[in-house]
Amino acid sequence: MRDEAQPRGQDLAALAKRQHGVVSIRQLKRLGYSKQSVSRATIEGRFHLLHHGVYAVGHTDLSPQAECLAAVLGGGPGALLSHYSAAWLLGLLKTSPVPVHVTGPVARRHRSSIRQHRSRTLIDEDRGLEKGIPVTSVPRTALDLSPRLRFDRLQRLLKRSEELKAFDLLAFESLLARNKGHRGARPLRRALATYRPPRFTRSGLEDQFLDLVERAGLPRPVSNYSVAGHELDVYWPDHRFAVELDVFETHGTRQSFEDDRVRDEDLTLAGIEVRRVTGQRLEREPERVLDRLAQLLARAGAGAR
Repeated sequence: MRDEAQPRGQDLAALAKRQHGVVSIRQLKRLGYSKQSVSRATIEGRFHLLHHGVYAVGHTDLSPQAECLAAVLGGGPGALLSHYSAAWLLGLLKTSPVPVHVTGPVARRHRSSIRQHRSRTLIDEDRGLEKGIPVTSVPRTALDLSPRLRFDRLQRLLKRSEELKAFDLLAFESLLARNKGHRGARPLRRALATYRPPRFTRSGLEDQFLDLVERAGLPRPVSNYSVAGHELDVYWPDHRFAVELDVFETHGTRQSFEDDRVRDEDLTLAGIEVRRVTGQRLEREPERVLDRLAQLLARAGAGAR
């Protein structure tokens, strides 16, 4: 133990700066502080007790990040920021991080500003570090929030993770395989359906669609029909109605996105109504796709007369 009269003030200042102004008693001991010197610094107002074994250094004007880290440090070894607080820190949801949600291997009592959760299934893949704060990974955060969010909000969370380039389908699948009994597994698996590649390839998508059209008893369209300078995937000339069959792999670039919009405008100006059907949607809800297609065809047919 270092001489208590010579605490490593510079080391403490550097640690506090890295940790949003909060430190744990374990960290203070590693810097050479004894229990007595910590108590003396607390009495003198240099340390401020936030939670058991967690202190603010110099002041209590805490940022939201400081409140989050203080709660995690108070959660003990292995604790992570989680749920709504993790989603806020990771940029997945615009929500308040307080009350702070913390998940760890040991059950602890709820406090007014902290919501404690216990999990024995956390592994290294479920752990991350954001702005110096231990936090649940994006997939684990989504899993924990899945039973608490409306489905459309869960979908927006996944979309936001993709925008942040933090979406990894394999990591989500691995998480679900390890947590089959979790309450959030079913809604999260459903929300991920959009991101799973369809069973059929781009070349087989047209055959699959035409087969469904025939089995539904709808008018037979023509395929790969050229009109207004564009080749249409599926077209009903008498209805002046077309369906473009999309898969992300061939329409997922920024330039393709722009080109598709110009293409749709050209066809609209030529008096052709265009609808797009993705491979994922056709696989996920073929009956709904065909039911809506029948309604759209009937409307287009009436308008073409």
